[in-house]
Amino acid sequence: MGADPVLEAVAIGRDALLLAMKLSLPLLLVGLIVGVIVSIMQAATQVQEQTLTFVPKIIAVVAALFVALPWFLTQLIVYTERVMSEMVTRFR
Repeated sequence: MGADPVLEAVAIGRDALLLAMKLSLPLLLVGLIVGVIVSIMQAATQVQEQTLTFVPKIIAVVAALFVALPWFLTQLIVYTERVMSEMVTRFR
């Protein structure tokens, strides 16, 4: 007799949320670091333009996304293969 289907669904959902957090963390950290650097530069130069913070952050996050994309895809493929193999063994 297998495990409870509700517990399996909760475990899969928990793993999906953990994977989403793991994948979003590098991009959020890059945005945070660039935002702090731009804020320090704005405070030092006394340039208080609100739109100035968005352009460097967007560029940095997109660059980080392209650099980390192979790792992102590897993580997603591993998770998907694991979930699908568990489903195959469960419903066989």
